Amino acid sequence: MSQPPSRGSIAKIVGASLIGTTIEWYDFFLYTSAAALVFNKLFFPAHDPLTGTLLSFATYAIGFLARPLGGVVFGHFGDRLGRKKLLVVSLLMMGGSTCAMGLLPTYAVAGAAAPLLLTALRLIQGFALGGEWGGAVLIVSEHGDQKRRGFWASWPQCGAPGGNLLATAVLAILAGTQSDATFLSWGWRVPFLLSGVLLVIGLWIRLAVTESPVFLAAQKNVVAEEKKHVPVLAVFRSSWRQVLVTIGARMAENVSYYVITAFILVYVTGPLHLAKSVGLNAVLIGSAVHFVTIPLWGILSDRIGRKPVYLFGALGMAVWAFVFFTLLNTKSPAVIVLAATAGLLLHGAMYGPQAAFFAEQFPTRVRYTGLSVGGQLSSIAAGALAPIIAVALFKAYGSTVPVSLYVLGMCVLTVIAVAVAKETVGRDLTEEETAAALPAAAGR
Repeated sequence: MSQPPSRGSIAKIVGASLIGTTIEWYDFFLYTSAAALVFNKLFFPAHDPLTGTLLSFATYAIGFLARPLGGVVFGHFGDRLGRKKLLVVSLLMMGGSTCAMGLLPTYAVAGAAAPLLLTALRLIQGFALGGEWGGAVLIVSEHGDQKRRGFWASWPQCGAPGGNLLATAVLAILAGTQSDATFLSWGWRVPFLLSGVLLVIGLWIRLAVTESPVFLAAQKNVVAEEKKHVPVLAVFRSSWRQVLVTIGARMAENVSYYVITAFILVYVTGPLHLAKSVGLNAVLIGSAVHFVTIPLWGILSDRIGRKPVYLFGALGMAVWAFVFFTLLNTKSPAVIVLAATAGLLLHGAMYGPQAAFFAEQFPTRVRYTGLSVGGQLSSIAAGALAPIIAVALFKAYGSTVPVSLYVLGMCVLTVIAVAVAKETVGRDLTEEETAAALPAAAGR
């Protein structure tokens, strides 16, 4: 069993991981919000509003298509070379592509080249994020002790609402202080260019992080022949069940999150005819609560188990998928805030224990790859398509009930996946590596 790290040491690792993931998610979610608010007008202007939004979300979805590839590539080298090096590369790729988006010409200036360039940069974003999440989660999970792993590993998860909070806040400030014409003219570029400043800060912090001690110990115990293994092949050969669990467990979590944070902006500004600030403020406040409560769900998973907490979130979301739109239809800004906040609170029950739950599924030599591949494959079926399917369903039926049923279906898949998975709380990550190195003992 590994020795628990000092509080100062783990806090430094957690802080570096959190800041890095916050910056990367800021970049990724900035695109999500911009796709719902301005990209349909700036890059796809020759279509009716909902069709333009669908095309805008299509380029958004392309970023998800690149995430599994990023997960495979970063996972392969992360399992071979270490977690830290790949985390630095992912941050550079993400920040650079986001800054470049802020310099892009629009459709009015460059014609068809504008959406093509936007799509290419989105692919780079997705590729980078595909490798970021697994590495950030693991470097904390493998530094922390098993008794509080759920709590420590939940902090990198806070990077998602933290990045969304930051992106939404910047957009809300700009939207609130600028006219629509000014915001469409140049104001939307400011948050993208701001990513350059955040990139420098993130690199400075992330370069100070030490490599995972679990990974370093595992490397010393691996014989020369084992170093030639291909992690992605090893994952699908020996851990395919765990990959399926991670895919299924992420379905409800991914779909519900993007319906709450992305489709809400389309629904509030379109069918409800409310100001975009109403939707932005709801996501802003909800993300703040989400950020604070994710570690609390992580603590709870350390005490009662990963599965009970995760199942509570999935079952709660199945019900809230219907309540959510009922509250939005009141057109009351305060009630809309409640709808988004409560939805994200339930999402946190899945997202909080997820990092530790998934990390505990795989042995060290393929953990980066297994976590990334399983997590990112689900991002195509869930996160990438969620806003597109939600908009398409609403456009086809003129009702939000099909959207709620869509979320409900994903919750059912997640409940099944988590229910059949083994409880992993308290598992020593180093013991799995020992078992993998000793086949005779592993057969017991």
